[in-house]
Amino acid sequence: MNAPTQMIARLRSAVPLQLDYGGPTIMNKPSSLTYFERDMASVVHPQTNLLKHLQTGPTIVTHGEGVYVYDDAGDRFLDSGAALWCNSLGYGSERVARVAYEAMQKLTYFQLFRGYSHGPAIDLSERLLQIAPVPMSKVLLQCSGSEANDSAVKIVWYYWHGLGKPERRKIISRQGSYHGSTCVAISLTGNSSYHKSFGLPFDGFIHVDSLNYYRSAKPGETEEQFSQRLADALEATILREGPETVAAFWADPVQGNAGALPPPKGYFEKVQAVLKKYDILFVADEVICGFGRTGSMWGSQTYGLQPDIITCAKQLSAAMLPISAILMNEKVFDVVKNESNKQGAFVHGFTYAGHPVAASVALEVLKIYDEMDIAARVKSLEPVFLQQLDGLTDHPLVGAVSGVGLIGGVEIVKDKETRASFDAGVDIGGRIVENARKNGLILRVASNRIAYSPPLIISEDEIVDIGTRTRAALDDTLAEVRAL
Repeated sequence: MNAPTQMIARLRSAVPLQLDYGGPTIMNKPSSLTYFERDMASVVHPQTNLLKHLQTGPTIVTHGEGVYVYDDAGDRFLDSGAALWCNSLGYGSERVARVAYEAMQKLTYFQLFRGYSHGPAIDLSERLLQIAPVPMSKVLLQCSGSEANDSAVKIVWYYWHGLGKPERRKIISRQGSYHGSTCVAISLTGNSSYHKSFGLPFDGFIHVDSLNYYRSAKPGETEEQFSQRLADALEATILREGPETVAAFWADPVQGNAGALPPPKGYFEKVQAVLKKYDILFVADEVICGFGRTGSMWGSQTYGLQPDIITCAKQLSAAMLPISAILMNEKVFDVVKNESNKQGAFVHGFTYAGHPVAASVALEVLKIYDEMDIAARVKSLEPVFLQQLDGLTDHPLVGAVSGVGLIGGVEIVKDKETRASFDAGVDIGGRIVENARKNGLILRVASNRIAYSPPLIISEDEIVDIGTRTRAALDDTLAEVRAL
């Protein structure tokens, strides 16, 4: 057994540190209520129909091991999505828990405000600059992907103010993108369902066409031609808005919210040429793709991106503690530095940004990635993963598949010939998710696509198992919709 394989075996078998809380309590007093009942009485759940939740209740996850999680009924589920794209090293790591424990003993907390610093923040920032896909100058640590993208927007605006061009304020992103849940980050997001009833998006956030070649290509149009049309549409949007008013273009290398959708061939090459022509900053949102997911350490490497700013989170700490980072190149930092001097300070920050315990955990996770040669491992699993996706194309509900590394998706259709989608009332996504649960599989469905992003420690056999369980879920769903 080689060293990376031994490392994976240890991670998969590791049991996290256990703390005995003495069972359910309320205000330190024993409670006769179950966690299910207490959740119903007290918890608001994100991305959840809150009325229906009060009728159906939560699934209580009690523990995890490797690529599996267990509920309070003892049922085991294979997690095909690494929770929220982030749990790259699976569930349970005593090694990382020990690092967090030792870090907390040494320095429970200190801020990075007003020139203070500490070793973990410095070490992590240096390491991120060392592994960056393109030369970067400085790192701003934050707490989440949403915070990273929100902060990056402020940096972009600060940059153009520093150059005496405050009118360059508009941000362009793509339909199908997701960039976070703050008011600014959700304005970046190209999905109207995230905006309804919140009075969002803010003005000045512009969303260009979807990248879905299967859904949006014209008859006979090649992927390269489709990409050129998208690049031409981007240029037309810039000209319509006025290049002198456009600050930046935002892009996630693979669109998670669009259903783990990779870009069509030639897309980023053509788009970057447009951005360069009009001197528009390019921000790569690597929150999902960073740290091995696409078969390279960064999605930017997989697709030849040359960003001015990179945002990252999720797999930076393998989701074990909240942390994120913004990397900016020297061109951007030089202006930000000078503008901060002009204003007296760079007046931005979050209390917990660069938390010493979270930074220590992220450093250890990056060490584990090095020991596993994580990008090479993902690349070696890519053929098996893509084979499982391809194997579903004969199913009546499947229109097309696409993927890269260990991220990809399956297009769900009502009719394979016309590529028509199911009516919203059928809730095809909800049916597939529920039938997957019945088959012991946690699936995510987004934008009529099943989206996969399993933990990076997954084995070939477990990837095959995902394919088998997905087919069973699709069969059960097909039987349901035919009976409607």
